[in-house]
Amino acid sequence: MADPSARDANRAALGDRLRNRLALAVVTLTAFVAFVLVPDQRLQYAAALVAFTVWMAWFVAAAVDWLSRADF
Repeated sequence: MADPSARDANRAALGDRLRNRLALAVVTLTAFVAFVLVPDQRLQYAAALVAFTVWMAWFVAAAVDWLSRADF
């Protein structure tokens, strides 16, 4: 069973709705442009790179938030 402080840190780090919605919006908009509006293979590759970069930025921000809240 997880320690309550670790559970609270997880909820707080993953519950940042602004960060989650912003990352989802950027990836969705980029994919929409690359796959629907201007279906070009190079643009699709760039959209995949943008999605990966946004995901990594989201992951690092969530990890830093979790580490700042965790009680070791």
